[in-house]
Amino acid sequence: MHRLITVAIAVTAIVLAAASPIAQQRAADGVALNDEGLPQYSTFSLCAIDPATGQSGASVTTRVPFVGRAVPHVRAGVGAVCTQASTVVEYGPRGLDLLAKGVEPQAVLSQLLADDQQRESRQVGVIDMKGRSAAHTGKQNGNWAGSRQGPTYTVQANIMVGPEVVEAVAKTFEASEGTGMPLAERMILAMEAGYAKGGDRRWGNLQSAAIKIADPNDPGRGNDHIALAIEVGEHPEPVAEMKRIYYTTGRHLGYRSFSRIEGNDVVELKRMLHGVGYWRPSLAAFPEAPPSINTPQMQELRRTNPAEYDKRAADSRKASADYTRDYATFDDETITRATRRASSTPD
Repeated sequence: MHRLITVAIAVTAIVLAAASPIAQQRAADGVALNDEGLPQYSTFSLCAIDPATGQSGASVTTRVPFVGRAVPHVRAGVGAVCTQASTVVEYGPRGLDLLAKGVEPQAVLSQLLADDQQRESRQVGVIDMKGRSAAHTGKQNGNWAGSRQGPTYTVQANIMVGPEVVEAVAKTFEASEGTGMPLAERMILAMEAGYAKGGDRRWGNLQSAAIKIADPNDPGRGNDHIALAIEVGEHPEPVAEMKRIYYTTGRHLGYRSFSRIEGNDVVELKRMLHGVGYWRPSLAAFPEAPPSINTPQMQELRRTNPAEYDKRAADSRKASADYTRDYATFDDETITRATRRASSTPD
């Protein structure tokens, strides 16, 4: 009896294996292979710039883990590239090198793909700091696949539930233009809108998301001008997790515990109270914090004119201390105003 069961199980396994299409086979890193045995690193991604700040960004999500190591590429003062589908990671830095030489995005794509025998399995999006953008979607990209370009962005996708994903990303990003919202936040919210439409149609696979922002005015921690880099290597809701990390590490009120009596949490609280007329309504506008002295210009001044640097640094420290005292301290005035906000009307 046991022998019959064993034989039956073995035969069933052979039949199932024979019936499985090549498309269900997987590469060593777990990604699905297409009918030609090529890995399908499918995503939807967004390359964008902010002309006001000079920032460039690349964001992406997919049903493959650790997408941030391959798809998004940014360089301060140059632009952004996303390379996906049957991904050639080298297209990221090579594309940025060409942009840095002044090659416009469509020509960048032509040069990258000129000798690529698998170009029809690639998808690449490119944008420069002038807002010029272009995308290539090979004919062998899985349905649905396509892209859309706007004045400051390009969004591209493959193996999607449909074009509504790209449309949602584009419309949401366009809607936040001119709001003063940081580029990273605009991009994350746009990705969230695309994800809400269904995104990548390969349900059940591992998911990840990533975003990188380059800023010529922010040297970053590694002096590479990468002002922000978030990677959600694997998560059931990767875009939501990316958003949570962004807001939490950005110290936005509501995304972490109110645990300090001074700092950015208090600034945001006072800003909100001022906005609804409960804290210093005589202020025409809520002031921004003094600018950081950690800029390339100040570092150059430190090298060439130490005395002038020390003077400016002292002035900056005083301005920061004054700002903290007036706008970043949870003082008696704020407590009174917050309490009044909860129980009455403004002055």
